[in-house]
Amino acid sequence: MIYKDLFEKGTDTLERVGIPEAKLDARLLLEYVCNTDHSTLFAHPDREISDAESSRYQELIERRAKREPVAYILGKWDFMGLTFSVNENVLIPEQDTEILVEEALRFFEDGMKVLDLCTGSGCIALSLLNYTNDTKAVCTDISDAALAVATENAALLGLGERTEIIKADLFPAKGEKFDIVVSNPPYIASDVIETLAPEVKDYEPRLALDGDADGLTFYRRIIENIGDYLYSNGYLFLEIGYDQADAVKELMEANGKFHDITVLKDYAGNDRVVSACFY
Repeated sequence: MIYKDLFEKGTDTLERVGIPEAKLDARLLLEYVCNTDHSTLFAHPDREISDAESSRYQELIERRAKREPVAYILGKWDFMGLTFSVNENVLIPEQDTEILVEEALRFFEDGMKVLDLCTGSGCIALSLLNYTNDTKAVCTDISDAALAVATENAALLGLGERTEIIKADLFPAKGEKFDIVVSNPPYIASDVIETLAPEVKDYEPRLALDGDADGLTFYRRIIENIGDYLYSNGYLFLEIGYDQADAVKELMEANGKFHDITVLKDYAGNDRVVSACFY
């Protein structure tokens, strides 16, 4: 079999089970198996495929057909122009989260220190460090498995010496304050999770998704305790669900110690990030 034919076969299999981006997923998996790139499909469509490559590709296509996310199959995913190691213990870095990183970068200066709550793969904090100078990060998560992924990513990106990774139920021990706090916390209401796409509800870690009954538990905790961790005139950046902007803004306003509260939209036009300056 040749490269183009195997790609078309994989695409057909994924389309038949209703995978939304069947062609893209089939191509990414083929490139992974054959160690090729995007241009191969156009420049060398008649490339001969070995039996081993064909067999391995079919295995991965079958996994995707069962709705396992491509990122978990590949074991890596791109975010902010960087490649992060991912597995079933961390959320897959999404393009919409780049909105948070890009906005936070506007407020970064050399020498600053950031606290990343519910760090998961570490993609937010590590991206911030990668694109700034002489900055440091403390990253927390309650999951040992997630912290292992964040530690691996810090090492892969050469940022291990600038990153402290701590197991904590949200906040680290008191005593240190930060210039910027960022978080993409669990924010999906518990009874909504089962309505999500199989890729999310069946594969992504429930611990990183479930925001309790109304999806706001972690926002309440962060906003209530942020004064112990954020310098005066420091900034807080929170990723939110598309329908949570008003509720999170109200929590900040009720706290009485935030100003310049701003809601940013994602690429689809949905509310995605709430930022504010702390008095």
